[in-house]
Amino acid sequence: MVEKAQAYWITEPGHGEIRPAALREPRSDEVLVRAVRSAVSRGTESLVLAGRVPPSQFTIMRAPFQEGDFPGPVKYGYLSVGVVERGPAELVGRTVFCLHPHQTAYVVPAAAVVPVPDGVPPERAVLAGTVETALNALWDAPPLLGDRVTVVGAGLVGCCVARLAAGVPGVRVTLVDTDPGRAAVAARLGAGFAGPGEDPGRSDLVVHASATEAGLRRALELVAPEGTVLDLSWYGDREVSLPLGEAFHAARLTLRGSQVGAVAPARRDAYSGRDRLALALELLRDPGFDVLLTGCSPFRELPRVLAGIADGSLPGLCHAIDYEEA
Repeated sequence: MVEKAQAYWITEPGHGEIRPAALREPRSDEVLVRAVRSAVSRGTESLVLAGRVPPSQFTIMRAPFQEGDFPGPVKYGYLSVGVVERGPAELVGRTVFCLHPHQTAYVVPAAAVVPVPDGVPPERAVLAGTVETALNALWDAPPLLGDRVTVVGAGLVGCCVARLAAGVPGVRVTLVDTDPGRAAVAARLGAGFAGPGEDPGRSDLVVHASATEAGLRRALELVAPEGTVLDLSWYGDREVSLPLGEAFHAARLTLRGSQVGAVAPARRDAYSGRDRLALALELLRDPGFDVLLTGCSPFRELPRVLAGIADGSLPGLCHAIDYEEA
């Protein structure tokens, strides 16, 4: 054993706690990473905490270094940034991103970590997994020059999609959300904003990221004839009802899903999952993403933080976890 670490576990639906985690000696092809920051994936981790992963999705929803099984006890999470303390010489001392649960230190294969580019601070690097999701989405349904793009749901995923889409020349992006306070965030991302009761007009591409039935219905209302609605939301065990008997067929609309578990078919021959993550980290050289960093708490408070995110009492976009005092 090298030393002991601490990890966050969901022990049963609705309850999480910090437990000790033993670390073994890293092999020649492994690294020992000391965590610096991690981030909470608000939607997915809230569903996991609530025990709302459907049995049919237990295998698909496993995180790369998950321990335990749904609904619990389970160690879950996938947005970790740390420093390599032991491992191959070219990695020792490097800041890296890893799809690892919330844990103070961990041993993983060297191939499982991706170096964070110089100029990308650890605080921003925790967004890599979410930017990767947004990148994959825009590979699934790339906007064309001059397109109008609407993103329904100004949460973390929706905001990352908006920032990337706004960087395409000639593309006009509008964020739609029920919270008028997200207008200021949209402006800093280079996007327009439409709140409750406001009509943003029809768009060639509508990306849905609100994780609500009402949001997906609104997305179908906002897409132009022969346009595409790309759904990034995951609903867990909830059923969703849609008005596909209204204008859906007459307008020749396309409704498709996108999920980060596999590289989008359009780029699958050119990019591995690791390549895609490395590109997401390169895109995070953009300081415009910093507006999404809305809170940070010490690791010891993670059980309270996740409970607050799940019940809505701790609002925000990206809530980070700091390991300096762990």
